Amino acid sequence: MPFAGWRMPVQYKGIKAEHEAVRTRAGLFDVSHMGELLIEGPHADLAVNTLVTNDVSALEAGQAQYTVCCNDDGYILDDLIVYRLEEAKVLVVCNASNRDKIAQHFAARLPNGVSFLDVSDRWALMALQGPSAAAIMRDVGAPSAVTELAPFRVCRAEVAGVEAWVARTGYTGEDGFELFCANDDAVTLWRALLSAGRPHGLEPVGLGARDTLRLEARLALYGNDIDETTNPYEAGLGWVVKLDRNDFVGRAALRAIKEAGVDRRLIGFEMTGRGIARHGYPILADGKRVGTVTSGSPGPTVGKNIGLGYVPTALSRIGTTLGIEIRGKVVDAVVVRTPFYKR
Repeated sequence: MPFAGWRMPVQYKGIKAEHEAVRTRAGLFDVSHMGELLIEGPHADLAVNTLVTNDVSALEAGQAQYTVCCNDDGYILDDLIVYRLEEAKVLVVCNASNRDKIAQHFAARLPNGVSFLDVSDRWALMALQGPSAAAIMRDVGAPSAVTELAPFRVCRAEVAGVEAWVARTGYTGEDGFELFCANDDAVTLWRALLSAGRPHGLEPVGLGARDTLRLEARLALYGNDIDETTNPYEAGLGWVVKLDRNDFVGRAALRAIKEAGVDRRLIGFEMTGRGIARHGYPILADGKRVGTVTSGSPGPTVGKNIGLGYVPTALSRIGTTLGIEIRGKVVDAVVVRTPFYKR
């Protein structure tokens, strides 16, 4: 299907089968649509630090972190993973739909003395995810520097004869790796990983299962759960906002938002009645609309129909009963603790 200018696979064998493969064995995703921005220079980390909410200066070479990029008003332009590849080289991975926006935002604000390059069209990215991921990496000949990477660490290595940056990161709630390589090497690496993974039950996985996996793990989807109308505190992402450091875009606004408190919160809910909540469905309390479903689907691993949505803060407490309007009928739901699934 078309997605952010790409043709993307929705499913190979089926969403449920692919979801189960990642949870119990392993799955391989082609996520080359993601944006990759390289910032280099003696103070690349400090330069990036002025544009994101987390503290990039705390990263060592070979370490990564999740963060968000906000505008001056404290609203989310995108959520990102920042990798400090080397002492003076930082990689920022952004969502495909926001690539141009974030590239322009960074290019306009980075100081002199650092170089900026959008390498999205030169690099491919694939994600090997699931409990068998490390074993598959060993079988494909990855060095111990890769197979023994700690979470949110990254290193340069040769995998199946291909030079790649390999990170212990992902978007599924499972252990796994993300591999960045040159476009010309992508097919070689993809086929090598599939071949090494076959004895482990590895399956290629499409966008459909990527969505159900990330929802069970309560990982936000930009354009659904977060966007330029949401701030990190109401989205449950206050933990990536480090106010007690040097200035960054949106810091003053975010400090004011935190001090004032938020009027609404992103909650997780389970359907207690029969029905599946979908993006855009109304959320009701006492017969009145109080919010909107931002994400919703069956949760194949948890065995329940689950969802996320914004509701007034007073209705965000665990155990609060809500209604979801599904094709004109109100179906019961209850606010639950998230993530829905944790390995």
